[in-house]
Amino acid sequence: MYTLNKKIAELIPYQPIVGNYPVRLDANESGYNLPQDILQQIKDVLDTVAFNRYPDPYATDLCQAFADYYGISPENVTAFNGSDELIMILTSTFLLSGETMVTVEPDFSMYRFYASLAEVNTVSAPKNDDLTVNMDTVIETVNNNKARAVIFSNPCNPTSKGISRNDILKLINSVENCLVILDEAYMDFWECSLLQEINNFDNLLIMRTASKAVGMASIRLGFAVANEKITQTLRAVKSPYNVNTVSQKIGTVIYRNKEFLQNRRNTIVSLRQKLYNDLKELEQQYPDKLQVLSGNANFVFIRTATGKAVFDFLLSQGVAIRYMGDYIRITAGTETENKTAIRLLRKFLG
Repeated sequence: MYTLNKKIAELIPYQPIVGNYPVRLDANESGYNLPQDILQQIKDVLDTVAFNRYPDPYATDLCQAFADYYGISPENVTAFNGSDELIMILTSTFLLSGETMVTVEPDFSMYRFYASLAEVNTVSAPKNDDLTVNMDTVIETVNNNKARAVIFSNPCNPTSKGISRNDILKLINSVENCLVILDEAYMDFWECSLLQEINNFDNLLIMRTASKAVGMASIRLGFAVANEKITQTLRAVKSPYNVNTVSQKIGTVIYRNKEFLQNRRNTIVSLRQKLYNDLKELEQQYPDKLQVLSGNANFVFIRTATGKAVFDFLLSQGVAIRYMGDYIRITAGTETENKTAIRLLRKFLG
């Protein structure tokens, strides 16, 4: 009789919110679809796709467009099917079974999940009570456990808190024989990226995504930015044709529209700040019911003892947010979507 091995026997599929809800503020996506002129550019470029041929294994045009947008060299860029594929490859190839990876909790849950599939040990460096990071604690955790990798998001998902450049540089320079995997999925909304430093270190890898500020979650594009040695290794261990031609073509179009991306990013940051300010007003009215945390991403993180009730009520009214135990997370949507969420939250609290 066939039996599943113990590391997968009791797994259940990832369970996001499914269904048709008019307001989706649960997944940190962009609230905006593409304008008609860019949609036309995509339609035009898709007419050139040879559907009977394998895609470019190196996603050359896509990586060039990505590199041009961020002012870096395409020689440092590798494309993936979203950051999830990249995390899976890093945990299964850059680490050996039984080696240790450090996470900084709370953080993105998939780091530990993919590590478990690769039979990599994970050790948590806890955050402070206010959800900030004590970098000395992280460094000590890495070195004491002889960890071969440390991974964390900056700004953090789910807390939205950011870590300073100096703290991260301190980490990179203080760990012993350890790869620092810096997930900058939300760095478009902040100004503390280390992309320009990538060739100054032999142990730094930066992750980026097209799913947040770029607003292209549907085509699943993630990127690794690293020095030449790590980049060549990534290109060797990934599957040969990992990013399909359609995603490559669409992504190239998007990253070449620099002004559009920068304007859209500024709009989202402005809407996030307005959402935060409105939530802080509610906190002042109901200080015993919620605590709104400041942050640097495209969402707001809120501590509340009634999170499940808030989640259920908003969902019943057609508004999806993220429930996370003692916290809820609300993505900054459009101006109308944010107003709807605030109105309903005020109704619930009142």
